[in-house]
Amino acid sequence: MKPGLDVPFVPETEYVSFLKACGARIDSLQFSLLYRGGLDNRFQPGARDNYPDSLALLSELPGPRKYGMLNSRFYGPEFFTDRKKLRLLLELLDRYAAEDAISGIIYCDHYLLQLLSDEAPGLASALEAVPGINNMLDSYDKVEAQLTYIGQTHFKMPGKVILDRSLNRQLDQLEKTARKVRKVFPEIKIELLANEGCLDFCPYKLSHDAYISLSNHQGTDCTYLLNSQLGCMRLVDEKPSQILRSPFIRPENVSFYQDYADTIKICGRTLGSGFLQRVIYAYVQEKYDGNLLDLLDAMSWLAPELYIDNSSLSFDFVEILSLCDKQCKSCGFCHELFSTISCPLPLKIADHRPLPDR
Repeated sequence: MKPGLDVPFVPETEYVSFLKACGARIDSLQFSLLYRGGLDNRFQPGARDNYPDSLALLSELPGPRKYGMLNSRFYGPEFFTDRKKLRLLLELLDRYAAEDAISGIIYCDHYLLQLLSDEAPGLASALEAVPGINNMLDSYDKVEAQLTYIGQTHFKMPGKVILDRSLNRQLDQLEKTARKVRKVFPEIKIELLANEGCLDFCPYKLSHDAYISLSNHQGTDCTYLLNSQLGCMRLVDEKPSQILRSPFIRPENVSFYQDYADTIKICGRTLGSGFLQRVIYAYVQEKYDGNLLDLLDAMSWLAPELYIDNSSLSFDFVEILSLCDKQCKSCGFCHELFSTISCPLPLKIADHRPLPDR
């Protein structure tokens, strides 16, 4: 059976209609809890408290399971001592639960999970606790440990676990991990992340997550500047062929992973519904004849400057890269392949002139 898709939800009528048209391929939804201040691993400036609209649109999608994002790497210490902030969060979760608009939460900070369990055991017992992708579960032992710690709270066991991105290209380790998880926890689905597109074993990852949390806490984003001047954006700009080593899963390779995963996660919530519809449609069709960068979340900034012909990548691209020994200086495969399937795009200057009166 082909893997289902776990996709972002954004509260827009046209986007909800699109998800309905995708039918049974949509297995689950991830959505931002609209709360004053950042709760998920994305920078969210300003207040976002229009959750009635979000609730109404979520109710139009009764089939997929729905997971609220509480996956920030950390929260400010006062979040654990400010009773007003905690009460607002619990009231928000309770409202979603009362409307049957949430199946569980996706988390990274176990302190928060324990706090919610202690303060609202009844509410917690109605919600799954799903470890987020940034828990980096890359082995059975890590999965088992995480599930054990969830079992020591009032939360329900998760209906799925998402394995670390690195396993997308480490097929032996992926097969070993998936096989044992399914044997010991047959009721839990296995999920893989498809289209993040950041560097292979990105050396900035943990710090980046922390800086996103700090930006949410302070209300001022610093991550774009850091990444462009010192981080992964700079490295890719200097050597763009590194993109091919990123552990993304192309739409054409979804079926290849059906023996390893039950669901495929799509990311890119902050890039808007137009980006999401293009990406989801490509993964439903399992085909995309266009710029590979048009599908990748973390590398979307490069798409206006660089064209990588996705259709030129061979059907056995996954198997070839899974054999990579990381000896780039003596190999040159990615550099040579990149030079044949990519080209720079002409500079486009946006037209900001006001439209004439009519």
